[in-house]
Amino acid sequence: MKVTKAEFIISAVGPNQYPEDALPEIALAGRSNVGKSSLINRMINRKNLARTSSTPGKTQHLNYYRVNDRLYFVDVPGYGYAKVSKSQREVWGKMIEKYLQERETLKLVLQIIDLRHPPTKDDELMYDWLKAYELPVCVVATKADKVPKSRWQKHLKIIKEALVLRAGDPLILFSAEEGIGKDELWAQIKRYAGLAEETEAKSPEASDTENGKS
Repeated sequence: MKVTKAEFIISAVGPNQYPEDALPEIALAGRSNVGKSSLINRMINRKNLARTSSTPGKTQHLNYYRVNDRLYFVDVPGYGYAKVSKSQREVWGKMIEKYLQERETLKLVLQIIDLRHPPTKDDELMYDWLKAYELPVCVVATKADKVPKSRWQKHLKIIKEALVLRAGDPLILFSAEEGIGKDELWAQIKRYAGLAEETEAKSPEASDTENGKS
């Protein structure tokens, strides 16, 4: 997908702040500091639109990024370890659960996993929770550039087996640094967001053929 326009819209803390234009939303879920912001920046060809941080727990709201005026990426607070209080994590948890359960425009959840390490218990619980609510999930194994290519399949197998990945749920290898998996991920996003047909413009040659020209 060619991105010609991308902008940060809002850091929302509740439904009254969510956009009301009914564009499809793609949520990014993952443990703290797993690379969600870096993934967004790579997907939209921007270096710093989604702010990255080495401090776990940096994302504290639902951060909305509008792409081509066609869809939103929604970066949610990281689960698992974060340098915040237990009470604050509980507030985040309720906000995220309500959003994931009730947001009608949510079309796909990208669960971000660090390829270098086996999924944590929090990763497993999140995937099981998403599937319990029958939410569409695409698992994205990030930081592929940090793992030798010869070991990619072994690490992907570990992720698939640890999460007990359901049939039909995509598992995509990804690197924000090198762009590995970008096109494959966009293909999944467009499919779930209902944009695949709209963005596949016919070539002039195809149009001429249909019109009886040669």
